[in-house]
Amino acid sequence: MEKYRPEKIEKKWQKIWEEMDVFRALDKSKKPKYYVLVEFPYPSGEGLHVGHCRSYIGLDILARKRRMQGFNVLFPMGWDAFGLPTENYAIKTGIHPAIATKKNTTNFKRQQKNLGLSFDWKREINTTDPLYYKWTQWIFIQLFKKGLAYKAKMPINWCPSCKIGLANEEVIDGKCERCGKKATRKEREQWFLKITKYADRLIQDLDKVDYPERVKISQKEWIGRSEGAEIKFPIPVFTTRPDTLFGCTYLVLAPEHPLIEKLKHKIRNYKQVKDYIEKSKKKIEKERIAEDKEKTGIELKGIKATNPVNNRKIPIFIADYVLMHYGTGAIMAVPGHDQRDFDFAKRYNLPIIEVIKPKDSKYDPSKQAYEGEGILINSGRFTGMKSEQAKQRITEWLTRKGSAKTAVHYRLRDWIFSRQRYWGEPIPMIKCEKCGWQPVPEKDLPVELPKVKGYKPTKSGESPLAKVKTWIKVACPECGNAGRRETDVMPNWAGSNWYYLRYCDSQNDKKLAGAKLLEKWMPVDWYNGGMEHTTLHLLYSRFIYKFLWDIGAVPRGVGPEPYKKRTSHGIVLGEGGIKMSKSKGNVINPEQVIKEHGADAMRIYEMFMGPFEQMIPWDTKGVKGVRRFLQKVWQLSEKIQNPNAKIQNPKLIHKTIKKVSEDIENLKFNTAVSALMILANGLEKQKEISEKDYSLFLILLSPFAPHITEELWERAGFKGMCCEQKWPKYDSKLVKEKKITLVIQINGKVRDKIEVEADISEKEAKKIALSRDKVLKYTRGKEIKKTIFISGKLINFVI
Repeated sequence: MEKYRPEKIEKKWQKIWEEMDVFRALDKSKKPKYYVLVEFPYPSGEGLHVGHCRSYIGLDILARKRRMQGFNVLFPMGWDAFGLPTENYAIKTGIHPAIATKKNTTNFKRQQKNLGLSFDWKREINTTDPLYYKWTQWIFIQLFKKGLAYKAKMPINWCPSCKIGLANEEVIDGKCERCGKKATRKEREQWFLKITKYADRLIQDLDKVDYPERVKISQKEWIGRSEGAEIKFPIPVFTTRPDTLFGCTYLVLAPEHPLIEKLKHKIRNYKQVKDYIEKSKKKIEKERIAEDKEKTGIELKGIKATNPVNNRKIPIFIADYVLMHYGTGAIMAVPGHDQRDFDFAKRYNLPIIEVIKPKDSKYDPSKQAYEGEGILINSGRFTGMKSEQAKQRITEWLTRKGSAKTAVHYRLRDWIFSRQRYWGEPIPMIKCEKCGWQPVPEKDLPVELPKVKGYKPTKSGESPLAKVKTWIKVACPECGNAGRRETDVMPNWAGSNWYYLRYCDSQNDKKLAGAKLLEKWMPVDWYNGGMEHTTLHLLYSRFIYKFLWDIGAVPRGVGPEPYKKRTSHGIVLGEGGIKMSKSKGNVINPEQVIKEHGADAMRIYEMFMGPFEQMIPWDTKGVKGVRRFLQKVWQLSEKIQNPNAKIQNPKLIHKTIKKVSEDIENLKFNTAVSALMILANGLEKQKEISEKDYSLFLILLSPFAPHITEELWERAGFKGMCCEQKWPKYDSKLVKEKKITLVIQINGKVRDKIEVEADISEKEAKKIALSRDKVLKYTRGKEIKKTIFISGKLINFVI
């Protein structure tokens, strides 16, 4: 038989699939739809890496299986191409970001095609294409018209070297991601989106989707909904623990709190306070709230607060660990029941009053704060009450006195939506001295990025667009007077908030997507991406989708959530479990793997290397092992020379159908590959293989290794293409086990194992188990309090 040459057959079938448009999603098909989505990549200069490949291959396997199950599958790809790295590259080289992006996307696309991924390339999108970002700008204008986009001054992370505002995720260990210099804080005007208006819906609608529990938890924690009370000291303070109010011995304000400026004439040590405020302004947020950081503060001498539960005058401090945008920018300090307050009180010699008695009598209030709930002490009329009851009763009492009200606060803040950069979507707004901020008329969209000579921000920290005078000057669309374009651009997130909608109708120049096609394809049935994107990207895109749904840009019938199901894949580490990096010289280049072993070997190894959702180290030996497996598959065709050969092992075939089918649905690709290897070994031991068995094997292997299976299918003379065959169903009678190994446990510990009938009853299992010597050793003369029986698996006796 001719030698297995992957480089030859893989190019052949990639060309055939493309020419025949095999993977195109049909807008007018009567088949049931299935929308499979992987996160579109940022096309870096380094090209595709093995981490990208893991997600693409896994979901490609799912998409191929769905097509074989009779679905009309939409499996698209595009480019999230605006971003800081391309701009940095432009600053260093002088090469325009658009040219670098074109080069990078061409390279990425070639690499993806080399993997045999079944994307529908007719729907390809690029966030840097003006025909795409026209609709990103349109979305911004709708947000502005509905009062959900506004401009305000706020302290931001600032790199004094690059003269640029930085998002929190662009500050690494207190330093600018771009240049490595220490970041500070600077106040400047920014655009914001009112994502906080959607906070409750973003939490509540998580009940409507199939996301891993850890993803739902991370979304809820980021939103950070807290129910509590707003207490007047008379400075308003939000707390979730009104039950500890009698233990409040001082207040702490954020250094930015407006009350400080208002009362500065009363503050005797205002000069020292002002110095502290100025130092705080230079610190980035992460530095201010770091747990291991020593807490500092300064008392505002000359002014006091009043604790409304006992009318005691208490000191007021400012401290940089309190942030203005969390709660009310002021906290009540209860050192007896908050460790941070306890440490601060010890340092500044402030009173510590115990007001909650814990259940644990070993607790020493002189050494640490008790932060749990319990029974109130030293709390006036509320002494003796349980914390849960006291929270409500104290709030009600203070509300009647006009000193409190119930309140809900969120950790989530409005989303900063502007950057002082070049390589991003221009914000479609015009400033008029008479009319204020006005949106660019929709007929004038897109507002295209003008060409500039340099990509560095101005010395004042404005975007490079501020230098393009001819572009900035524009008439006000409201009054016709001289106006000025906004020179900030949108953040990286802007284009990825709605890209899944554009895939449904990527060529539409009248709408971001037509209603009929949105109704056909949305919501996304299965979305996979990196675990690092399960908080912000997921939250932002859900918010934008809900907004578009509210204004009718997405039909009501589609529902309030964009993704039915979300999963994540684990990171691929370098050999030995070390993170891959260019500096370590351990980056695995997928092109090199394909060149040496073939795309099918690369695909199968990425799925076989370990559980899909876990971090897994690369192992070159493993790739070689997969290549040997494919060589074995190639040689199996020699055993089908007799077309009338009998089916020899139907049980193994049908068990494999069941195993592979279920494992793909559960993303257990590694055990699916293992089952295929076991089947291949079984077939190899036979003198001859029936055409039926051989065709079923190729069909099952096809989503994992599409090139070799297509070639072998053709060589066997089977009709059509392997990837277009019907996915097989298993015979339940053939997969049913007659015997199973029953595990016998005593108090959860395995004490014996025994082979029994698969359908054994609990009564019979108990009888057999309790007659075994190994079991009697533990149960003789003892009462069995409880029996736990899991059919087909185990019986556990609790004694």
